[in-house]
Amino acid sequence: MKILGFFRFIDKGDGPVRLFVGGVHGREGLTTIRALRRLGFNDIERGRLIIYSCNPTPYISTLNPDYYSSPQGREILRIIEKYRPSTYLEAHCYRRENYDRLTDPSRKSSEGVPPLIELEEGVLIGSVSPHIRKKLFRREDICLTVEMPCLDGGSDKSLEVYVEFMRTVASSETREELELRLGSKYPAQVETARRYAREFFGEYPPF
Repeated sequence: MKILGFFRFIDKGDGPVRLFVGGVHGREGLTTIRALRRLGFNDIERGRLIIYSCNPTPYISTLNPDYYSSPQGREILRIIEKYRPSTYLEAHCYRRENYDRLTDPSRKSSEGVPPLIELEEGVLIGSVSPHIRKKLFRREDICLTVEMPCLDGGSDKSLEVYVEFMRTVASSETREELELRLGSKYPAQVETARRYAREFFGEYPPF
């Protein structure tokens, strides 16, 4: 089995703490590590950025509460509790045949969570699992999932959108700043994300 474990700690002193985690389950790390390795010292001005890519593991959905009892799930919980990030991003990939299921407007009924939202080039965004969103993070924290087509079905264009989204998240110090920056490029998607958040969480989180 190919080893994909990767850890990078960027420290620029006082400021927000961001934690980016990829390869959360299955063999997604084969794709997500390509993006995570491109994030570096110049992507934040202050604070810290922790980047962690997991080794391949058996696939368990993060929507399944049993995920957080698995060795990989427990490790991610440990890292969150250690660094207490105000920005938490999970980098995932998906197979093209699952696109319709992930973006299905009825996903809340079928899987208990809102559908993911496409930015462009097949790159999708949404919230992290509700099993950790309210339990481990504050209302004002940034908690996002980003997905791109997996390596065998993706493209250079989707990878570039994926990396650029991560850089925008990393370089934004507050939810308000991130929302403004994303809203200038993806206004319809940001408004949809707000609506899904209100429907799912009430006023928690605001975006």
